[in-house]
Amino acid sequence: MTSEKVLQVQGNIRHKGFQFSVDCTLPMQGVTAIFGRSGCGKTTLLRLVAGLEKVNQAKVHFGTQVWQDKGVFVPLHQRRIGLVFQEHSLFSHLTVRDNMLYGYVRTPQVLRRFSLESISILLGLETMLDRRIDALSGGQRQRVAIGRALLTSPQLLLLDEPLSALDYRTKSEIMPFLEHLSQHLGVPILMVSHSVEEVERLANQIVFMDHGKIERIERLQQALSRVDSPLFRHEGASSILMAELANQDAGDGLSELVLAGCRSILWIPKISYQQGEQVRVRVLARDVALSLIAVIDSSLLNVLPAKIVQITMQDEARVLIKLLVGVQTLFAQVTQRSLRQLQLTEGMSVYALIKAVALVG
Repeated sequence: MTSEKVLQVQGNIRHKGFQFSVDCTLPMQGVTAIFGRSGCGKTTLLRLVAGLEKVNQAKVHFGTQVWQDKGVFVPLHQRRIGLVFQEHSLFSHLTVRDNMLYGYVRTPQVLRRFSLESISILLGLETMLDRRIDALSGGQRQRVAIGRALLTSPQLLLLDEPLSALDYRTKSEIMPFLEHLSQHLGVPILMVSHSVEEVERLANQIVFMDHGKIERIERLQQALSRVDSPLFRHEGASSILMAELANQDAGDGLSELVLAGCRSILWIPKISYQQGEQVRVRVLARDVALSLIAVIDSSLLNVLPAKIVQITMQDEARVLIKLLVGVQTLFAQVTQRSLRQLQLTEGMSVYALIKAVALVG
């Protein structure tokens, strides 16, 4: 990786009962998620990058810029970083427009990369600019907070658990906007999260942390391709299928997707994307069934040709099966009885059956 495309962070912090020690080089393309249990050091790493955690002998380099190293310490406001926390911290007495322009008017004109109009459209806020903050929903307020950060034209956007204070419905509302940010703006994002769903929907690469240390750094698909992934600890194994939207409104409330790397069709509940856009579809292994034949007389709409590449016994009842659908990994969880009755073996060709209503894009 070239120096222009990486973030180098080194630092040691000791608190009572906690030791934080990192020395890492992070790629700065797309979304990098910092993932781990509560108290593992995720926010400390983010604060070190932002300059909010001033640590002796720490080192923070962003590309060719030295933010901290050997007596050099660049304060937060000079690092051109956008920050969004759990709480939106907006000015309730100002309108959406005035909140979003707060940092914009304080940014030198030569550094301004985005306009109020373009960011408002991207975040779906163009009809709300004259509303007061207290008239907005939680998801709308968080979008305003993100818009305010982006209008400072940051060279790096830091998100600290940006969705953790929101309910499930509001998270589902704001997730597509965060996906669009990484795809369309070219601003690298460093995001702290302990939510597997958020990481799988948004991240390009993942920094796994535990007990104040970095265990490993992996691309998302790499992390999802191994059966012992930390992402599988709570909800079990899951997969991300990459697809292109072929028809947003294919009838019956469904959207039609074409899987990358093959021509298989995937049906999911209608999504708010444009035709031709790339879509990530999260699939839980427990929602995938297997068949030896292409089933056509059932309620299951998604019937995907697949090949078994690995079979792992999980316990006395369950088996995790790693499949290839074209070139993409898909996990299926079945019982040992099903494994035996179907005589499933590694290398066998099968069909993966997935309920459309179980999918989220």
